[in-house]
Amino acid sequence: MSYETIEVDVADAIATITINRPKSLNALNAQVIAEMHAAVDEIAENDDIRALLITGAGDKAFVAGADISELAKLNPVSAKHFASRGHELMFKIEALPIAVIAVVNGFALGGGLELALSCDFIYAADNAKVGQPEINLGIIPGFGGTQRLARIVGRNLAREMILTGMMLSAEEAEKKGIVNRVVPASELMETAGKTAKTIARKGRVSVQATKQTIANGMDTDLETGCEIEINAFALCLASEDAKEGTSAFLEKRKPEFKGKLNQ
Repeated sequence: MSYETIEVDVADAIATITINRPKSLNALNAQVIAEMHAAVDEIAENDDIRALLITGAGDKAFVAGADISELAKLNPVSAKHFASRGHELMFKIEALPIAVIAVVNGFALGGGLELALSCDFIYAADNAKVGQPEINLGIIPGFGGTQRLARIVGRNLAREMILTGMMLSAEEAEKKGIVNRVVPASELMETAGKTAKTIARKGRVSVQATKQTIANGMDTDLETGCEIEINAFALCLASEDAKEGTSAFLEKRKPEFKGKLNQ
């Protein structure tokens, strides 16, 4: 498909979605969200894609938030639809069976931080800043910020960040557990790409099982979470990837994982 507000590239089994509105600091509007939905659907249907990077165009912003000129025109009905579409996109990204890395190359504010938090983890440039400043507009986060941020940093810090609208530097965000890794801006895409390639070489079944097991077990008690892990472990052992992985180890060679998720 062709897009107007995003770019989608695929190379060496790695897909990259670039939100391409640099003049608006890659702000999210209805068109961006619709095109992101379509792109994620397209990637989900492509078995040759093994990992996804999401980033923003230019060197100033990953996504600086929602498009305020569009927000200002929303009424309660259209606002609910806009927020719902954003939430659906975040859940869709989380549900992808492949690894998704947010490559935060500048400001990740409001909807930008919410988008990054829907990814499996975040790599950030050393000049990046993150935050949920919606309170300064008289509103609250609308794409999951009150929920995902609190689950990562805890209720107290989430409340402080959202109620004050404070921004954190990349280094501060790393210390708080929001960002996994901070690297010089000039090395960001290369570093994220290397990690994506490492994961892309793993078995598709075990990558998906890992994501699902962590996601499904986090909000349960330990015993239930471990039961989820037991069942996922057993299913992995029945996969073509497990047979290849164990055989390769015993034969002292590198595995070539070719298992399908629907096998």
